[in-house]
Amino acid sequence: MTHQEFDFNYHKTNFYGQYWQPKTVKAVVIIVHGMGEHSGRYQHVAKKLVDNNFGVIAFDHFGHGKTSGKRGHNPGFDAVLESISKLIEKAKNVFGNKPIILYGHSMGGNAVINYTLRNKNNLTGTIATSPMLKLAFAPPAWKLSLGKIMQKVAPSITLPSELDTSHISRIQEEVDKYVSDKLVHDKISPNFSLSFFDAADWAIENASKLETPMFLLHGTEDKIIDYKGTESFANNANNANNANNVTLKLYEGGYHELHNDLCAEEMLNDIIDWLNTQL
Repeated sequence: MTHQEFDFNYHKTNFYGQYWQPKTVKAVVIIVHGMGEHSGRYQHVAKKLVDNNFGVIAFDHFGHGKTSGKRGHNPGFDAVLESISKLIEKAKNVFGNKPIILYGHSMGGNAVINYTLRNKNNLTGTIATSPMLKLAFAPPAWKLSLGKIMQKVAPSITLPSELDTSHISRIQEEVDKYVSDKLVHDKISPNFSLSFFDAADWAIENASKLETPMFLLHGTEDKIIDYKGTESFANNANNANNANNVTLKLYEGGYHELHNDLCAEEMLNDIIDWLNTQL
């Protein structure tokens, strides 16, 4: 397995990226991480994919990880989607003309779902784990109202996300690793959060437009993102013209980071099986 780091510039931002390459590449999986974290937290996921002859490439979002810019802020949702396009271009340069699958977690799940719906593409498939389509809690109305005001007058101001880290995984060691990771942060700007909330609503309402095969995975005890939003998207997509584009799997008792939870091995094997089916 070859591991290589790289960078690219887009929207006055220097993006950090990395890829993992097996000797034989049958397809390429593009990993898009979640809010507050970074691509380095997916090395074990990449290894599982590489061991099954999938090339893997990932980057750190605007305002995350080793990518430059203010922590927890992005210039707009369209720019986030375009950054994924840039990563797809890089994947083609590295791996050549291979089938491409997007794989996003949480916020990244929201991004890859919207990218798939909004862009004419030749994707072989899209995977979203615990996609940020519906919060598992209701933010105070005053906070949302204030956020909308701040988005207009000071869109880049960042505030703590107030994430309860104990809800990430049922494995305390995984929670501890998250908390001690110096590249993980809890900052988020109105421009980041509100644009993703709007995109989540749009995706559920427009799920019937989906034409690309999609695999959605969610834990039933996710206290950060409600699995019922994922269910709604899957139902809307599959009920349109009796389509069957979305495969949904719910993990009983699963927490937010399925790939770092008690069901991680089962979940990663399910992804490999689904990928092989698409190919």
